[in-house]
Amino acid sequence: MRLLIFFDLPVKTKPQIKQYREFIKYLKNDGFIRVQYSVYAKLCINKDCAQTISKRIRLNAPAEGDIRYMIISELQYQHITNINNTHNLDENITTADRTLIIGGLNNEDS
Repeated sequence: MRLLIFFDLPVKTKPQIKQYREFIKYLKNDGFIRVQYSVYAKLCINKDCAQTISKRIRLNAPAEGDIRYMIISELQYQHITNINNTHNLDENITTADRTLIIGGLNNEDS
């Protein structure tokens, strides 16, 4: 699953700029990658995880502005058409490979 977040936040006053920066910092610290300006995405293991993340977004969202999110499957995300064929570095290294190997050889002699 992917959680996509889209937002337009006001940045006319110093407090608004501070809230904007804090929100961006929160998204990055929570593992979101920037897809486009004011569009971020995060890989989630399942729908429950995505819903938990969406609740945390609501708790950390600025009071002003327009913030929306959408939960889509990984297959739907992979079918996004990029007209200019440009990707940022974060998108290029994202993978659907979820293999994790822990440990080494089982050597009972030692």
